[in-house]
Amino acid sequence: MEDKISPVSVPPEPVTFAAAFWYWLKLGFISFGGPTGQIAIMHQDLVENKRWISEQRFLHALNYCMVLPGPEATQLATYIGWMMHKTRGGIVAGVLFVLPSLLILIGLSWIYLAYGQVPAIAGFLYGIKPAVTAIVVFAAYRIGSRALKNAALWSIAAAAFIAIFALKVPFPYIVVAAGIAGFLGGRYAPAKFATGGGHAATDKRYGAAIIDDDTPAPPHARFTWARLARVCAVAGILWCGAMTLLYAIYGWEATLTQMGWFFTKAAMLTFGGAYAVLPYVYQGGVEQYGWLTAPQMIDGLALGETTPGPLIMVVTFVGFVGGWTKEILGPDHIFAGATLAALVVTYFTFLPSFIFIFLGAPLIETTHGNLKFTAPLTGITAAVVGVILNLAVFFAYHVLWPQGLNGSFEWLPALLGAAAIIALFRFKVGIIPLIAACGSAGLLYTLLKPAVFI
Repeated sequence: MEDKISPVSVPPEPVTFAAAFWYWLKLGFISFGGPTGQIAIMHQDLVENKRWISEQRFLHALNYCMVLPGPEATQLATYIGWMMHKTRGGIVAGVLFVLPSLLILIGLSWIYLAYGQVPAIAGFLYGIKPAVTAIVVFAAYRIGSRALKNAALWSIAAAAFIAIFALKVPFPYIVVAAGIAGFLGGRYAPAKFATGGGHAATDKRYGAAIIDDDTPAPPHARFTWARLARVCAVAGILWCGAMTLLYAIYGWEATLTQMGWFFTKAAMLTFGGAYAVLPYVYQGGVEQYGWLTAPQMIDGLALGETTPGPLIMVVTFVGFVGGWTKEILGPDHIFAGATLAALVVTYFTFLPSFIFIFLGAPLIETTHGNLKFTAPLTGITAAVVGVILNLAVFFAYHVLWPQGLNGSFEWLPALLGAAAIIALFRFKVGIIPLIAACGSAGLLYTLLKPAVFI
């Protein structure tokens, strides 16, 4: 009898580790568009086209990653890679998702520091600063439109803005206070704090998948206490070993050691995406440690926006500039020292993300129901909106009055910033075209200014 089974009812052949390796490497080079764009790329590739994982299993994994601190797109890639090829698959997926961006940013950071005063490059950077300010405003709007659903959450966002803008409260304290407010709100006003996760389940089907809705969790994905203990032990070795090595070689007060400790804390606070933790990175990198200046922080965010990979990769730029500025390996090895600092910062920023996946994913795989945001996380997400708005105000101040309020007002950045906001809100222009257009305008202005005004 002729086989009448539809092709879409048969899952694809199992994916080899080599094939997965090359896919994750390609993804690392094309993952533009921030977490939303990166997740959309993975959904189209892995759910719709390749059918490596079903829609429900994809969203189940994503909901868990949305709850965690850290870059959710990187964690999602790690989760899927782990499901398909055990721990080595998760490590390869996560590392390759980040590696291209790391290498590109090291190269761009070197060009920025070595040749940033060249008129052409300086002019381009002059133009992209207002674009970055507009992008941060737009990020606050996007998160706020989803997170601030009632007056209670608006109040938390407003309180967070006042705390960090007027009272200079450190970002970790704001996160703790918002989490407590969310916890209390969940107990006494549950309707106002019972917002769901970022992605709900769906019945949409694209055909049978390798990891389908009813596919049992493979042995390596099943929770056991012994496995949990092993992961905790390895995680402790990886973090404590690296910190001990830095302490033994350089001492606790050295730049590299302080970078490792500071960016470990930053990784634990990345609720709401990279924009949420940037104020904390600014407070530490600019104000506390002096690794870079405020204008350099803006430039670093612009470079991060134009490269593939997670936006939190801006910390690589912070580390590189800090290592360059502090000459951690001496004046004769500035590039080597800066590169080492960039690697140290990236390692300590992303290590917790891998640990969270390998620790929690087996427990999450014990049920395929939808994971919901907790009330404390709802409060934190609301506070994040106020924190990001503060970041936009900070950027705008340094872009429009680079010499302070007593200095002159920069009219061209004001016009470019207004145009960028209109382009983002009204015409939905992409991030990279926007940066390219504003950078080109700044370059043209810089090149023409001597002829016009002198």
